[in-house]
Amino acid sequence: MTVQPITTSTTLSANRAWLASLHGTDQTETVTLDASKLVAGTHYTAGDAVQPYSRLVSGIPLGKITASGLYGPFDPAAVDGRQNFAGLLFEETVFAPGQPKIPCALLWHGVARAAKIPGGIDTTKITLSPTGALIRFV
Repeated sequence: MTVQPITTSTTLSANRAWLASLHGTDQTETVTLDASKLVAGTHYTAGDAVQPYSRLVSGIPLGKITASGLYGPFDPAAVDGRQNFAGLLFEETVFAPGQPKIPCALLWHGVARAAKIPGGIDTTKITLSPTGALIRFV
């Protein structure tokens, strides 16, 4: 048996059509996502035989899960803390299948185009809070 190492590289080109201004992009916060809260096809593109890693979509609205301190998709109907809007996923991020926690960048203040948010967002369901996100939707 011979072993032949193979090197591959992946270039991600973030689709940030949702981003309306560069304001705040230099001050993102590192957070950790709970992968069990994500839905394939909505929040990420699943890997395949050619590219085994899954890819999170940039611009996903996020909320912080109170019990764990991890983040998941913002859901106004949730009761675990994700009903409080914390910000938007800034970077497209790759992660391995079965990875339970995913580090990523959170845009917690800035300007975003509501109509371009992946999966959509109803801005009337966001309750403003002095400790929450400072995102202005246009």
